[in-house]
Amino acid sequence: MKREVIVFLISSLLLLSCNNLSFSSKEELLHHIKNTDNGYYAEKTVNGIDFSLLYRPTDLVVSQFVDSDSIVTIGIRDSLRKHYGDYLYFNLSLSHNGRDILTSLPRSKNEYGSLVNTFSFGMRDIVHLYTEDNDTLPLYDFNFPRMYGLSKATSVLLVYPKPKKMENNYFFLSIEDFGLQTGEVRFKLKKDKIENQPTLNF
Repeated sequence: MKREVIVFLISSLLLLSCNNLSFSSKEELLHHIKNTDNGYYAEKTVNGIDFSLLYRPTDLVVSQFVDSDSIVTIGIRDSLRKHYGDYLYFNLSLSHNGRDILTSLPRSKNEYGSLVNTFSFGMRDIVHLYTEDNDTLPLYDFNFPRMYGLSKATSVLLVYPKPKKMENNYFFLSIEDFGLQTGEVRFKLKKDKIENQPTLNF
């Protein structure tokens, strides 16, 4: 009997360990996903350009539309999760010498204008998300907030439709060289990290 109890307890612990992590605040969730060991954040430096990619869990997106002082009902929470859960969200950031590339790189107004144009309108041409089978996911939307040198990195939010069936083990996000002399820069993302993404306790 004791052996059966021990086996049951071990099985229960293993089952619980597979469940999504849940956090009581956005700060705790952000701390978790910004830890490179947890599989949601990665960095690369190529030719002096620092690239970083952060996967934003659905609940982090939902939290932007929830007033922290209000009571969130289960119905509202689930409705928001269902709506925003149909997409994958990534923050792509680039910096040079600890500053955003729009401030540190352009040597003329033309170069500055070219970079701004790329981030404002050209993401569909240079950023690609695809599976191990080379199935490319279309970029649904992207947002480039102009920070005018107030941020340490130039960032853009990328939004992709979530596949109905995620049968591959990995996704790859590729950034083509757009004049920075970096060549193609790729990030590898585990599918199970997205399927078992952390949540917030609303």
